[in-house]
Amino acid sequence: MKALTWHGKRDVRVENVPDPAIKEPNDAIIKVTSTAICGSDLHLYEVLGPFLGEGDILGHEPMGIVTEVGSDITNIRPGDRVVIPFNISCGHCLMCAHRLYAQCETTASREHGTGAALFGYTKLYGQVPGAQAEYLRVPQAQFGPIKVPEGPPDERYLYLSDVLPTAWQAVQYARIPDGGSVGVLGLGPIGQMAARMARHLGYRVIAVDTVPERLAMASRHGAEIVDISETLDVGDAIREVTGGRGPDSVIDAVGMEAHGSPAAKFAHTLTGLLPDRLAASLMTSAGVDRLAALTMSIDVVRRGGTVSIVGLYAGAADPLPMLRMFDKGINLSMGQAHVRRWTDALLPLVNDESDPLGLMDFTTHQMPLDQAPHGYEMFQKKQDGAIKIMLKP
Repeated sequence: MKALTWHGKRDVRVENVPDPAIKEPNDAIIKVTSTAICGSDLHLYEVLGPFLGEGDILGHEPMGIVTEVGSDITNIRPGDRVVIPFNISCGHCLMCAHRLYAQCETTASREHGTGAALFGYTKLYGQVPGAQAEYLRVPQAQFGPIKVPEGPPDERYLYLSDVLPTAWQAVQYARIPDGGSVGVLGLGPIGQMAARMARHLGYRVIAVDTVPERLAMASRHGAEIVDISETLDVGDAIREVTGGRGPDSVIDAVGMEAHGSPAAKFAHTLTGLLPDRLAASLMTSAGVDRLAALTMSIDVVRRGGTVSIVGLYAGAADPLPMLRMFDKGINLSMGQAHVRRWTDALLPLVNDESDPLGLMDFTTHQMPLDQAPHGYEMFQKKQDGAIKIMLKP
């Protein structure tokens, strides 16, 4: 089969690789009909190379048709149309019993002390072959796959794999009070959908970014926008439109890719020049992130408010403004999305013919799998209005 494989920083290639096969009785195989490039994939493209192996298959946002199931699988069968969550959870361990599926103890990496295994996402999370491929082996298929109806286009359902539950969790974790306001920092795919969900739930949304196409998309879906390229003090600009206090909650949908952190950018660049073994050791013990978005969130949120962190951070020694956080009485919530925890609530919105979340106005580019390297470059450089890229194997 064809699959997108990693070969180094900014070097991804579509190659022929062996087809996946059933290995365990609770496995399934799907023929991938659609998959997508995630903002988290750009971290692999740019920063997290020390935790990848040459030839690793990337991607963690798939849907498709079941072609084969293991002997223990009774919940799905060949021919079913399914969406596959990005994290691999068993559904029955202690963490899954608490509905903390991203912390599944069955698939967790004991060696690295991390949570549930992820498709296509480094040695830290199980080094499971990813979904930017023609076929995908799905472990723990007795729990993960989400059956969806035939008929509607893939755009309607694909984002149940990651974007929708991640954005929904970000809004839930933000603890926005009834009739309250939320600032959304960063209008990539997750920020866009978090803004739409918050509006759907009746909250006031102040959406913040620098990219005109992203701001325009958020505005189309009811958010008030703040273009931070046009202001010297972002905090003052947001407080000005929220009665001087700041929003009740802030969602940091940027993470470690934030601009405005030159020291951390230098550290990332330096780490990228080191041998993989040394770089991996440095990143897991002393790594630092670009924290501009997080410190902005802490500055902007009103006193006693909540910052919900959904953008990926990977540093092990990040300095935080603890005095400011303590003085303001800020609550922090964060973590990988517990996908299957939220899908029952999301399916009625996804199935709604009125498209309340604007799913048909979300994918900005579709391209065949063969063009995936171009898609990565376009997305990384924010070219041609790229916000969400769907790949069609």
